[in-house]
Amino acid sequence: MSTGWPILLENEEIYLRPLRFRDRKNWNLIRAENRDWLSPWEATIPAISEDSYKELPSYFEMVKILNHEARNGRSFSFAIWHGTNLIGQISLGGVIYGAMRGGHIGYWIDRNFANRGYTTAAVGMLTQYAFEVLKLHRVEINLRPENASSRRVAEKAGFIFEGERPRYLHIDGHWRNHICFVKENSAIK
Repeated sequence: MSTGWPILLENEEIYLRPLRFRDRKNWNLIRAENRDWLSPWEATIPAISEDSYKELPSYFEMVKILNHEARNGRSFSFAIWHGTNLIGQISLGGVIYGAMRGGHIGYWIDRNFANRGYTTAAVGMLTQYAFEVLKLHRVEINLRPENASSRRVAEKAGFIFEGERPRYLHIDGHWRNHICFVKENSAIK
């Protein structure tokens, strides 16, 4: 599947584009400055056995993997930019075609740019891409029940609460419960 990757999504205030190698300094800086803010919500790798533990990829490995996945239509990850400021990241992952035609969105935002509508705008832009370009039927946002800010983003972006997912994802070192919000593409019959 050709996705025409890399692509740019933009509106009046922000733009979404794939991370590049030259973004490493900005990305590392924002991640370091927001470590405490983000760590309760960050995915972690479960230790299945002592031999199976794998460290997260380096920045360069991550960018290569993200671009490979996007070119193959499986996952689409973007840096969120406000002017020249890298303010977060958003991804449409787990993309499945065929009878399901769905995926899920995950995101994080720099605490200095939170509560300004940028994350909601990014979710809207990526959902529009998923529906209009990829022709997906269903997009999910799964979030921790105690993450009120993320819940507001999902609701403001028009996602509807669907239900609970016990022990759904490995977050901050443990299997954590999540709640699922869904938006469906009414153009797909």
